[in-house]
Amino acid sequence: MFKPSTASSALRAIPSSSRASVSIGARSFHASSRASLATPSETKPAQTKEFKIYRWNPDTPSEKPKLQSYKVDLSQCGPMMLDALIKIKNELDPTLTFRRSCREGICGSCAMNIDGVNTLACLCRIDKDVNKPSKVYPLPHMYIVKDLVPDLTLFYKQYKSIEPFLKNDNPPAQGEFLQTQEDRKKLDGMYECILCACCSTSCPSYWWNQDQYLGPAVLMQAYRWMADSRDSYGAERKEKMQNTMSLYRCHTIFNCSRTCPKGLNPALAIAKMKLEMATE
Repeated sequence: MFKPSTASSALRAIPSSSRASVSIGARSFHASSRASLATPSETKPAQTKEFKIYRWNPDTPSEKPKLQSYKVDLSQCGPMMLDALIKIKNELDPTLTFRRSCREGICGSCAMNIDGVNTLACLCRIDKDVNKPSKVYPLPHMYIVKDLVPDLTLFYKQYKSIEPFLKNDNPPAQGEFLQTQEDRKKLDGMYECILCACCSTSCPSYWWNQDQYLGPAVLMQAYRWMADSRDSYGAERKEKMQNTMSLYRCHTIFNCSRTCPKGLNPALAIAKMKLEMATE
């Protein structure tokens, strides 16, 4: 003999008026569930922020550089400055030009001056104060290719000049160079440099003497190879620095260390190089 389930029996036992309330409650539950599944963009209020971005086009050299204003709804944008720049380029102005690649603070491509600080756009969070516009410039005291793109030709030429690679005329018999843990630790805080040029372009000495002064980034990389126990050309590398301009234009004001987006300390590396060259 067929026996109704317990749930069916319980439902029949409920008066018709109560069944209506149960049905209404179920519909209300489903409606509230759908509301909870709404996308964040449907629920967030608009947060419009102004971005003032440096613009200059080499195809129209008669026009002076200017700050162009764009307004972005932060509720429809990612949290980083690079997200805002990409949104502006994709949705508001496709002529805006800037460099970017990894979006993870590794390649150094998106280095620029944001609200007065040299940093990486992919690591710089947008200031949520919508009453205060954010200003974006290219790295200071550099020739500009277009908009936010600086010409780094000289910077990389200087980097090449220090021969940033291991030099040793006596290859080890076992097929690899060995280091102690202590020697390996000497390279920490230098090998992580991504050559974004934020530190060098924040240095007044580099602003005025970059034709001869190597700048914090390149000098730190030069000392990285001087400090490497596997390299046998330390004396030759130091000899190249024995002039008044390559190294000694550094006046240790620490702009480079304050602005480094990777938290490195170029000023410390330069101070160690000076000490070794003065005492050896």
